[in-house]
Amino acid sequence: MKKLLFASVLFLSLSSLLIISCGKTDSGACQPASVASEKSQMVAYCTANNIHYTEHSSGILYEIVSPGSGSRPTVDSIISVVYTGKLMNNTTFDASANPVTFSLSGVIEGWKIAVPLLQKGGRIKMVLPSSLAYSCMGSGAIPPNSPLFFDVTLTGVKSK
Repeated sequence: MKKLLFASVLFLSLSSLLIISCGKTDSGACQPASVASEKSQMVAYCTANNIHYTEHSSGILYEIVSPGSGSRPTVDSIISVVYTGKLMNNTTFDASANPVTFSLSGVIEGWKIAVPLLQKGGRIKMVLPSSLAYSCMGSGAIPPNSPLFFDVTLTGVKSK
């Protein structure tokens, strides 16, 4: 009798937990920030850091410091760059002193949009909305929904 009572209580407890958990929404779900909600922070960063920006239709704020000359990358290009990446509080989260090489198709969306605005040897300062960077997921030292600043010099462009 005790075993039957224990089994009944256990069954009811587990059933209740299952029913309750099915009715919950996932409050830990990724909630991307809109470009509009981040724009004032991005503009303030540009103002504080003397970036005379142009606004791209994607929401990227950028200044072409030097356009470069020669070939312009496409999404299929292999690029070499020297760059610095910072959070909006000016904390550097990544930087390269020497050129690093990778496929433009394998980088964050903001780079795929902004880097092709340059030619080889060009330099761009860009502030990306989080939706064109690491969105609500973040990455390593980059918190979720963080607009990012990059200073990028395009040192090489090769076709795949």
